[in-house]
Amino acid sequence: MTIAVGPQDFTFVDFDARSISSLAAQVAADVGLADGLDVTIEIDESTPLGRAQVTSIDPVALAIQSGAFEEPTAPRQFSERATADVLGRLLFRVRDRLDPDFGAPPLDEELSLPHANAWDVYAVARLRRAGYPSQRQRRLYAFRTRHGFTDVADRAFQRLWTADDLTWSDIAALSDEAAVAPVAS
Repeated sequence: MTIAVGPQDFTFVDFDARSISSLAAQVAADVGLADGLDVTIEIDESTPLGRAQVTSIDPVALAIQSGAFEEPTAPRQFSERATADVLGRLLFRVRDRLDPDFGAPPLDEELSLPHANAWDVYAVARLRRAGYPSQRQRRLYAFRTRHGFTDVADRAFQRLWTADDLTWSDIAALSDEAAVAPVAS
């Protein structure tokens, strides 16, 4: 697998392209991506924001704002944990999209917020099972804010968190069902 990180030299943040490339290769292997893939990771270091998305599958390209890779308590400093979390989430999306049995989800920029959130839960949970740290409660709270604080939403979250073999239509259906469930008064 070839991992290309840009820029090669960072000026606004204290990142190292080789370290990011090495970590990305490890995460990609742990996610189960094929060895023959070429992955480009383009980091926008001009903003402290944290948007991260898959911009292409063929070839694989990820667009990351540098805030997504930063240490939360030390701005402009690299966080291996945050980077592994973001890369794992995105690379699971890549793996899902490359699997014909998964289905055909919309491009990242076309995903609704609830659907993107549900897919994130599914990806992060699988990343946790691959041995990476996760913040289940953070993901549950984010899921509830997008889908409602209901028993239906909690059951959908639990299914997403524990499953290994969902398709895009399964994820979308769980998200849609949770989002329309009436809130108890």
